[in-house]
Amino acid sequence: MNTQELIITWATPVFFLLIGIELLVAKLRGRDAYAGNDAINSIGLGAISQLVAVFTKLLTIGIYAWCAQRFALFELPAGNVLVWIGALLGYDLCYYWLHRLGHEVNILWAAHVVHHQSERYNLSTALRQTGSGALLGWVFYLPLAILGVPVEVFVVVALIDLLYQFWVHTEQIGRLGWFDRVFCSPSNHRAHHAVNDRYLDRNYGGILILWDRLFGSFVEEDDADPPVYGTRSPLRSWNPLWANAEVYWRTAQDAWHARRWRDKLLVWIKPPGWRPADVAARFPKPAFAMPAARYDPPMSGALKCYVLLQFALLLGMVTQFLGMAGNAALSVLLLYAAYQVAALCVLGALMEGRRWAWWAEGLRALATAALPLASGRWFGVARLDGRVALAIALVFGLSALALPWLRTAAIPGRPVTVDP
Repeated sequence: MNTQELIITWATPVFFLLIGIELLVAKLRGRDAYAGNDAINSIGLGAISQLVAVFTKLLTIGIYAWCAQRFALFELPAGNVLVWIGALLGYDLCYYWLHRLGHEVNILWAAHVVHHQSERYNLSTALRQTGSGALLGWVFYLPLAILGVPVEVFVVVALIDLLYQFWVHTEQIGRLGWFDRVFCSPSNHRAHHAVNDRYLDRNYGGILILWDRLFGSFVEEDDADPPVYGTRSPLRSWNPLWANAEVYWRTAQDAWHARRWRDKLLVWIKPPGWRPADVAARFPKPAFAMPAARYDPPMSGALKCYVLLQFALLLGMVTQFLGMAGNAALSVLLLYAAYQVAALCVLGALMEGRRWAWWAEGLRALATAALPLASGRWFGVARLDGRVALAIALVFGLSALALPWLRTAAIPGRPVTVDP
């Protein structure tokens, strides 16, 4: 496990503790801050981003290290405090431009949109991260490599910048006076996540909001126009794969339908929402209207408990995955990651009320129960203790047995009728 994975693993219990505190504070204030399905979807997307990060180190860190070794203009000492301060400021400036262009260039928005899809704004939203951001995001940090920021410094300041942004995703902290004028704060970031006209595409700073003031992208939160969260093309799904693929797919469709080759390229690099005139005429989309209600398919209390239990077990598996990432074979890592992503997709389908999800979840639970009993092994564990194998088999075997009863009670008063 590398430094980033280790710190994130240790920080995870703190994240959940703070989420619990936020939920309690919101309850005491009589506020509707959380929905279980939304929080599971957001945290699940964060888990997928961590799974993907294990396989994309070559892009996120490898290319940076290669460039720093060959093209650095200076040899900056990793033991100098001023180097660390300068690196953090430089990273935050690079992040500002990545973030800003992530709202202004469609192919970058296709990755970043994941973070904005939630129609709620709470600490679980902070964990809602893209699985495809590493494909192009690394380019924006190469100036730091050219300046000679050591790799170990880059890795840590990147983590500091990321961890800082966790706490600003809340509605439970109001205005903070002078702090709001200098730093990214809950108030500033609430405006950033809003789809209201006044707030659209503003407040990109990661730690410092001064970048927005300097480059003309700052807007102050207005109590007379409360932020409404989400995107202008609502996801309306709990499928984490579709959440990551949605904008890529829509853009690919527009590129395919465009008659001019120039438009087939422009649709990727123009701002989000831009469409070639001929495509817009043949395949019109409704104009944006402020959402009247959040996406929230009905679920029984029993099914909510089941999904929450299975999700907690999956988070435990993600933690184990990150712990074994540095030692296990690539084939084992790929198989384990695929299993976890598939499981999250099935849980998402259960929360949507998809008929096929019941059969898929039954097969998943039975296969998960059978694996340790039949082989005496688990992903990354060569010899599994017999009692542990039996415990895994019991948990998932009982889960499979519970599904028929859960399906009967899925929506009180009537069976599930949502089509696949």
